[in-house]
This record gives sequence, C-alpha cells and structure tokens, in this order.
Amino acid sequence: MERSKSMLDYLLNHRLDPYLYKLAEWSKGFIKPNHLTLIGLLVNFGAAFALAVGRWKVGGIAILVAGLLDLLDGAVARSQKRVTPFGGFLDSVIDRYSDFSIFVGLFFFYAYQGHPFLTLLASIAAMGSFLVPFTRARAETIIPSCRVGLMERPERVILLACGALFNWMVPILWILAILTHITVIHRILYTRKKLKGG
Repeated sequence: MERSKSMLDYLLNHRLDPYLYKLAEWSKGFIKPNHLTLIGLLVNFGAAFALAVGRWKVGGIAILVAGLLDLLDGAVARSQKRVTPFGGFLDSVIDRYSDFSIFVGLFFFYAYQGHPFLTLLASIAAMGSFLVPFTRARAETIIPSCRVGLMERPERVILLACGALFNWMVPILWILAILTHITVIHRILYTRKKLKGG
C-alpha cells in the first residue's frame, strides 16, 4: 500500500507516524485495514450528503475524519503485516470513489442553488483531481516513477475540508481547478522528458 510523496509528507516529515502506529497497535485484533478503507468511504459518502444539503461544517469534519481513516488503514496494514497488492489496489479504487462523492455533493449543492458557473468550476476541479492520480498511474507503466507536482490526495483533502469548514469553498475550487491541471501538465512533460532521456 505504497503512497506517493506528497507536499504534506515533506512538510510533516512523517511526524504523524508515531501517533498513527499507536492507533494501529490499539486497533490490532479487532479491525482489518480493508475494513478501515471501506469505513472511510462511508464517511466520505456522509460528507458528500452534508455538502449537498448545505451542512458545510459537518461535511468538513467528515472529510477530515475520512482522511484520517485513509492514513490509518496503511498504518494498520503495516502494523498487522497485511500489506498486500490487493490492499493497495482496493485503497486506490476506494480513494477515487471517495473523491468523486465529495464533488457530487458540491455539484448537487451548486446546481440546486442555481449556480451554473460554480457547478462548472467544481467540474473542472473534479476533472483535475481525477487526472492527477491517473497520470501518475499511467506514466508508471512506462517509466519507473512519476511522483512530481503538487496536489496529491492529502493536499486536496485538506483544501476541501478547509473550504467546507471556513466557507472558503469557491476560492478552494479555483485553487484546485488551476493547480491540479498544472500538476497533470507537469507529469506529462516529466514523462516525456524521461522517455526521451531513456
């Protein structure tokens, strides 16, 4: 269940790891990492519903809780020595469902409120958010690694949570709409450079 090195990874320098491993040790014996992954998905569904009905603070808190569960499932997998290819695959697929559910909540809210431009803005941000992991996964079928650029999943989760908690969602969507696509372009150019160099 290997993850890419995000900007937050470098800033925190794994300072959360001791706490995550303590939680993982505490949970040993009665919960499996894949269970945490699926629970996180359900929490994200709840966050999406909260956003859709305009309960922004509830949605923001739920996004953060789901993000913590997403970090914890990897720690539990390593603690229980349950790191498997299928676990990593499942985690990636569930991450995409979780990401999309949040944007579906935003689409519904803005469409129901009669804001077509904000619905479009959320759609552009969603497109970039899905292309960031896709470009890395696709690139790594032809080059060894493609971990460049900003806007990995931890950054996107934190930004969306802050947008909901502090009513900053519109500027956050602008940030995502711009920086995610810059990251995609960066990864395309990086992959092209590596292939030429190789």
